[in-house]
Amino acid sequence: MGWFDLWPSLREALFATLYMVSVSAVIAVLGGLPIGVLLIATDRGGLFPAPLVNRVLSGIVNLGRSIPFIILMVALIPVTRAIVKTSLGSTAAIVPLSIAAIPFYARVAETALREVDRGLIEMAQAVGCNSWQVVAKVLIPEALPGLVRGLTITLIGLIGHSAMAGAIGGGGLGDLAIRYGYQRFETDVMVATVVTLIILVQVVQGVGDRIAARLQHR
Repeated sequence: MGWFDLWPSLREALFATLYMVSVSAVIAVLGGLPIGVLLIATDRGGLFPAPLVNRVLSGIVNLGRSIPFIILMVALIPVTRAIVKTSLGSTAAIVPLSIAAIPFYARVAETALREVDRGLIEMAQAVGCNSWQVVAKVLIPEALPGLVRGLTITLIGLIGHSAMAGAIGGGGLGDLAIRYGYQRFETDVMVATVVTLIILVQVVQGVGDRIAARLQHR
């Protein structure tokens, strides 16, 4: 397949990958950040300590992170069908991608939140802020550089997982590589998709690093 023949398929696959990764990342942040906040807030010495809740929540997060993505993706096929009425295509792949990314980002967010200076929290409490105000006005704003770095890692992980989703018809660059590069032995397609994935990861890492650096020095 020549470059001009390959480009339309490669462009379509790239957009499908960007669609899967971006939607899954938004869901991961919306689901993972509150869990990360709860993990640190319910811990001993947290804003509203609840050790039992913390242990249960931590166990669920660990469980979600311990299942290999390829197994999770297959196991969730009935759930995916129930939600989007199909288990094939980019939209269907968003379901397992999001479920895999939420516990990952939750743990990353917890780590970033723990790095916030304890003195700032005590200062906010001393001036009358309640626990939720401390979370909204101190914890999350101060942890933003770490949260962005964590999101960058999550995005790169999602790019890798989205390529893996191509193994069961998830669409995107992985699907293109498997259908043409592997099953039809078209090496140029395989090389083009790998190079595109490498460039995509480099762009995401570079943009994430720059945003985190700006937030760090704000």
